[in-house]
Amino acid sequence: MSEESPYFDPIAVEILRASVLHVPFDGWGDVALLSGASDCGYEAEAVSAAFPRGAVDAITLYSRLANQSMVEMFFALPKSPDKVHLKIRALVLLRLEVAQPNKDAVRRALSILAMPAHAKLSAKLLYETVDTMWRTAGQQDTSFSFYTKRGILAAVYSATVLAWLADNSGNLDGTTAFLDRRLVDVSRIPKLTQPMKTVVSVGERFAGTLMQRFTKRYSR
Repeated sequence: MSEESPYFDPIAVEILRASVLHVPFDGWGDVALLSGASDCGYEAEAVSAAFPRGAVDAITLYSRLANQSMVEMFFALPKSPDKVHLKIRALVLLRLEVAQPNKDAVRRALSILAMPAHAKLSAKLLYETVDTMWRTAGQQDTSFSFYTKRGILAAVYSATVLAWLADNSGNLDGTTAFLDRRLVDVSRIPKLTQPMKTVVSVGERFAGTLMQRFTKRYSR
């Protein structure tokens, strides 16, 4: 069974979903958020209340809603994979399937998260996603392997996101093949040899790698 769904402010969700359609043209900022609010019949005050930090809050909500959709889609599968690694594979692909219609919005969001000022947030959002994947796959343990699994999946997921962003085929076939190769390579990834000091440091290490690669590839 799935865990209880998190609560999201319905007005914020409504405005966000309308705003995402404007992001490819206006970026993640006040223009897109105000346009989305207007589409829903809300005034500027509603945007300020829903997203006091503007784009940062909007991107955070977008990521968390995508995680929720991923989980809902996983539990709605006609047949859930039996093996844990196949569950993880399905979850990664579902997360990307959720994002596929809004690929440019995701690309723009990563450009914002790549800024040094947002390093903590990018780490937190990456960690939330991989943690949700492991928990949905039934891995609730809290031993040291808890950190190892999330660290490895963060690396695999980050690399797969980059491959997905570079794939302009319009489908997930190429990305799926890339993910399958990464999952085979997981056994070759060295295990973490020292306990992480904090939960955030797990995500921050791999989020930093993702953002550095993203910046080099898409900054120009």
